[in-house]
Amino acid sequence: MSIRWRLGLAAMLMLAAAGAEAEERRITVAASPDLIGSGLMKHMLPRFSLKTSIRANAIPLEPGVEADVLIGPALDGGRPVFRGGKTVYLAGSGEGAKQALAERFLDWLASDIGQRTVAAFAPDGKPLYEPAAGAKVEAKGPVVTGDAFAGERLSLVHCGRCHVVGEKNRMGGIGSTPSFAMLRTLGDWERRFRAFFTLNPHPAFTQVPGVTPPFDEARPPPIAPLEITLADIDAILAYAASLAPAELAEPLKYE
Repeated sequence: MSIRWRLGLAAMLMLAAAGAEAEERRITVAASPDLIGSGLMKHMLPRFSLKTSIRANAIPLEPGVEADVLIGPALDGGRPVFRGGKTVYLAGSGEGAKQALAERFLDWLASDIGQRTVAAFAPDGKPLYEPAAGAKVEAKGPVVTGDAFAGERLSLVHCGRCHVVGEKNRMGGIGSTPSFAMLRTLGDWERRFRAFFTLNPHPAFTQVPGVTPPFDEARPPPIAPLEITLADIDAILAYAASLAPAELAEPLKYE
């Protein structure tokens, strides 16, 4: 057996193992059709995945459905997790083999951050759900509806040439340019991300179709131009919202 053949076989085995591990860290959440239709699951599951690195996909809750987690208004043995109007939704683990991952999701959903995620879902500006106990949980920070997974990819492609956007490019960026984590420490970080194309130096090379005017032909962009949509910006904002602010040291004290 040649060395090249052995190396190729080892690489194939490593890829297969990585794929199997990724598949193992994936759960299926069966939710009542009204929850899926409202958009709550599309809002909630990506945020759970970003926090835990456990992928989750939603399917309709139907009699006999096979899933790792079940969420619905009539669920034997389920725990109350939130309410929508007068309807209380319960959640519990299914009969799948991924009990540990299912419990991880249920613990996250019952936690403060999970409850705030549910309370922050307000597609028309008004929250649709609240904690099951009826206690008011005010969402901290902005209400974001973008795709955080897409936002991470877009941030790396478009913003990563100047900013450190996360662990995947922590050795990149320009030294004088603040990282995403540093920007998250600012009180107006949401405005900075949502309207970044209006803040210098971005207007010189950024185009948002239907929003920004065309570049002045007499003053071409100083670097490769960036074209980005409002949906892309929503996705980047969702990704930024998932990041923890940088931990800044206390100011120096002089005596």
